[in-house]
Amino acid sequence: MDETQLIKQAKKGNERAFAVLLQNHYLYVKRYLMKISLQPSLAEDLTQETMIKAIEQIHSFEGRAAFSTWLVKIATRLFLDEKRKQSRRSRLQREYGTAQLMSEINEAEDGWPEMVEALSLLPDEQRTSVVLKHYYGYTYEEIGRMTNVSTGTVKSRVHHGIAFVRKELESNA
Repeated sequence: MDETQLIKQAKKGNERAFAVLLQNHYLYVKRYLMKISLQPSLAEDLTQETMIKAIEQIHSFEGRAAFSTWLVKIATRLFLDEKRKQSRRSRLQREYGTAQLMSEINEAEDGWPEMVEALSLLPDEQRTSVVLKHYYGYTYEEIGRMTNVSTGTVKSRVHHGIAFVRKELESNA
């Protein structure tokens, strides 16, 4: 069954179709959340929450965008909600998460550990916008809808985020 058929079956309550859909997208969502959260345990928790939300809200999926885009939108909102709930962030926890993430990265990707380090210095909202735009290829408009901000705000976050990352990479070169 192709993805469209799986979605139709899942909407009708077919648990097997739903299981296949979620299995096909689980790693994609988890990797995305790892990149924006820089905390493997948080990424795992939010991936599971994303899958639960997808099950609960499958009836609202209209097919105007890819199923993976819909899941990333759910994941992004859950991540931003989680960040809003946290009144303080432990610098140690963040550094540990970055170090653990960097240790899990394939060293064959030249420059990627330095990129992760530079991205980790960005505020969460800025990092999320940069990753969605330049790693996943979403448009500014799509990112705005995912994060509930204006297109202009997304453009600003991406522009300033990229400028900061470039500056960091150049200063570390």
